[in-house]
Amino acid sequence: MNGGEIADLEPFQARSIIEEMRKGSVPAEYVSFFTVGRDNWLTFIEDDLVNYIAEGGAKVRFLHGSYGDGKTHFMSVIRHIALKQGFAVSFVVLTRDVPIHKFEAVYQAIVQQLSGKFEGTGIRSLLNHWLDSLAVNDTFPDAKQITGLAESLRNLPGMNVNFANALVALVKNRFLPLEGEELQEERIDARETLFRWFEAGKMTKKEIKPFSIFEVVSKANSKQMLNSLNSFLRFYGHKGIILLLDELETVIVQGKSIRNAAYENVRLLIDNTEQASCFHIFFAIIPEVLLNENGFKSYDALWSRVRSIGQQGKQLNYRGVLVDLHRTPLKTEELVNLGQSLRQIHQISYRWDATESVPDGILEEICANQKKMGLLSEVRLYVKQVILLLDMAEQGIDVVNKLDLDEHIVNSQQEMEQEKVEKLQPSWDN
Repeated sequence: MNGGEIADLEPFQARSIIEEMRKGSVPAEYVSFFTVGRDNWLTFIEDDLVNYIAEGGAKVRFLHGSYGDGKTHFMSVIRHIALKQGFAVSFVVLTRDVPIHKFEAVYQAIVQQLSGKFEGTGIRSLLNHWLDSLAVNDTFPDAKQITGLAESLRNLPGMNVNFANALVALVKNRFLPLEGEELQEERIDARETLFRWFEAGKMTKKEIKPFSIFEVVSKANSKQMLNSLNSFLRFYGHKGIILLLDELETVIVQGKSIRNAAYENVRLLIDNTEQASCFHIFFAIIPEVLLNENGFKSYDALWSRVRSIGQQGKQLNYRGVLVDLHRTPLKTEELVNLGQSLRQIHQISYRWDATESVPDGILEEICANQKKMGLLSEVRLYVKQVILLLDMAEQGIDVVNKLDLDEHIVNSQQEMEQEKVEKLQPSWDN
């Protein structure tokens, strides 16, 4: 559906979008339908991708905004732009299962969520696509060609020898004839072992030694493996790798030992990026991460690196490290455009005419109410209200004349606050 129009949606596709947006997210393949506003940020970010990162540069940025300001959606827009520009992208949500203080777990999530110029998602899809590309017109690489490929891979800048040997082992596994009494089932099992190694699955050194791989992926080498992945992606025609790490703020409610380990990994990622090429990381944070005593300032080694992002002046710097979404909220007309898109998708989803029942005037009134309450920047709150109004109108309720919008916004805000509390509750060190 990339590049398509809302009018082209089938009812099931439209309903899937509405259901995802009820939960506060936009399906990645439809993010272009909801890309409104914040043009300056996107213009400068795309310029960096094309003219700096793709040319060998590296950078770290922090997406700064309160809960509901649209950070996750903005990251989805960056993902869409980066893929369109030929980068590989991994969008990882930092959760109880993917805690930033365990870098090997983050690495696993990065390779699982990898997208790029290949079908599917994940490093397994990437590797299968690459292997398929080596077979040209039913002609497979022979031993001599594989030896040449192996030399090229091992000599790539930033390539770890274990990563290169694993790539070579995959090629040999796929294309060389069976040896002696070797069975096809053994070849398939060996290939699965290699895939699990690339995915940082649990395994012993004994399992991987036959492939001249001498290390399992661990915290000690996972950053080196990330550089090797980037090196291979560029070898295979990508312009680099973009990492999008969402919900870093959940760290601030953890115990001190967990926080320190997490902030150390953030610091190391920043250092790693500065030594890399064609590499860009975006971290999503809330203001508390910069202001709270349990935030970045609680860990000197990190705070000394990022202190300047908490000292922004009145004038926004669109080329700076801090992408401040809270200070650049969507305008009323942009929110109305977003509401119009939601309305069109909702009516396709449920096969009804929503324009008369939920006119532009009521979309503008929702914006006016949020502005009056100092909540205009909360895009998620707006989306929540619009979808609820559409649901009610589709069921025959006169939302224009019989609904108290003030009460409606208070109820929606209370739901949002509860969601925020729940999001900041997990304690991973218990």
